[in-house]
Amino acid sequence: MPRAEVGTPKYLANKMKSKGLQRLRWYCQVCEKQCRDENGFKCHAQSEAHLRQMLVVGEHAGKHISDFSSQFQHDFVQLLSRRFGTKRVFANRVYQEFIQDKQHLHMNATRWVTLTEFVKHLGRSGIARVDETDKGWFLAWIDSSPKALAKQEASKKKERATMSDEQRERILIAEQIEKAKEQAGSEGSGSGSGSASPPAEERALKREEGGEKVVLSLSAKVAAPATSTTAPAAGGLKLNPLKPAVNPLKRPNVFKTAAAGKSLDSPDTGNDKKRPASAMSAAERLILEEQQRKKRKMERDSAVA
Repeated sequence: MPRAEVGTPKYLANKMKSKGLQRLRWYCQVCEKQCRDENGFKCHAQSEAHLRQMLVVGEHAGKHISDFSSQFQHDFVQLLSRRFGTKRVFANRVYQEFIQDKQHLHMNATRWVTLTEFVKHLGRSGIARVDETDKGWFLAWIDSSPKALAKQEASKKKERATMSDEQRERILIAEQIEKAKEQAGSEGSGSGSGSASPPAEERALKREEGGEKVVLSLSAKVAAPATSTTAPAAGGLKLNPLKPAVNPLKRPNVFKTAAAGKSLDSPDTGNDKKRPASAMSAAERLILEEQQRKKRKMERDSAVA
């Protein structure tokens, strides 16, 4: 059936029907013809013009597919770089904007069957950074132009310069800390050498194994019963030996017993003279010397008088 002439009602009706995006699976890239349904695509595939064109393409099929693939990749990357730049974007969003042009080169003429395979190819070839999430595939264009590379190199040099300055500052700070520690150590050693303090191990308290045990008794000493209780009293009265001298029910006075024990323990001055000097304590020797000095002074004064 021949095509409708331009300007006829049939031509205008066909244009109105083909308005908008049609199904990509019913598009023939070799003949660049869009069919509206499956029956129309089947009729076109059996037409003489399509078969003649397929014979021409079949002679160098690999070359034609490679050309279609490179053209599709060029157009897709051009849209990605101009529309989104280096931002991370959803791959399907870029593809939807790409196919809005009815005259675009369709993917069914390339060596990639699905968009996922094409996105993976972009990631492997280093054209874009690709990552997969739960929502789908995302990609970001990598700008490899000379201007962008020069800008990246300048930024790297600047970072190296700033990092080297920071490292120098850190080294200077570390050196100052080391010097301060050395000065503090030298001052501490100088003050320690003047006092000649023993080491910490020697200053620690140690208990000798053969030393005597120190026992502290906090109980008050009970005065011994007087021997005159059994002896006859001064008035000639005799005490009943069966009657106890001290009432066991009566509580003893602690202060009296302590005073009595102190008076018994404290030696007399006469006894101090008889005790050898080696048995006296330092306090007792001082007291004895003071008493002798007073005694000599009194004798001197009486001799003068």
